[in-house]
Amino acid sequence: MTGDNLTNNGDVSVGTISYHSDGSTVDGYLARPSDGAAHPGVILIQEWWGIDSHIKDLAERLARQGYIVLAPDLYHGQVANEPDEAGKAMMALNKDNAVTEIRHGIDYLQSRNDVAPAKVGLVGFCMGGFIAWQTAEAENGEIAALATFYGAGYQPTADDIRKITAPVLAQYGDYDDSVPAEHREHIANLLKQEGKTHKVLVYHAGHAFVNPEHGAGVPEAADQAWAELLAWFKQYLG
Repeated sequence: MTGDNLTNNGDVSVGTISYHSDGSTVDGYLARPSDGAAHPGVILIQEWWGIDSHIKDLAERLARQGYIVLAPDLYHGQVANEPDEAGKAMMALNKDNAVTEIRHGIDYLQSRNDVAPAKVGLVGFCMGGFIAWQTAEAENGEIAALATFYGAGYQPTADDIRKITAPVLAQYGDYDDSVPAEHREHIANLLKQEGKTHKVLVYHAGHAFVNPEHGAGVPEAADQAWAELLAWFKQYLG
């Protein structure tokens, strides 16, 4: 799509774009390969910190793998630096509005002439993992692949899981207090019970093990989980 005000960063182009959502404007961080060709689209949902350097780095890493990646700014410009600040921002976020903004972000990606096929991938981390589940429940067949990383607080019913049509990759840390074993097992059992294409993986790590910026990163687990994400998207998104 022409008209993007992106900065060339070697093999990827990056920058902030805007799209419309229920009468308001939402900004998002966009990263895409610099080759100008059409690629599959991916929505990347932020952690509780906001659109910080880690989320931007993840978007660029995915772009280098051949995806056009949009990270909607659900905090509308706010970026937290301390856990207390991040917790307050997360609690203040209207999750239903966030799902609406993400779904309009999907529409935006689908409207671009450089995004193909029409269906997109969806991946969320931390708070974004929870919202990714909720978005997948509300989608209308637009999502080709769903990936969630340590999405705390998601305790679905069978009816909730039935609404999800995309193949699901869910990844967790085994000593993540925010997602206890019984929650992980509950989700895995429902996915199996409802006949969903899925893969649930648990690593020897705590919460936010992919994020190296706040002291919780576990490089070995992060590398393994990232490889699983890329394989999932390649299989179901292209």
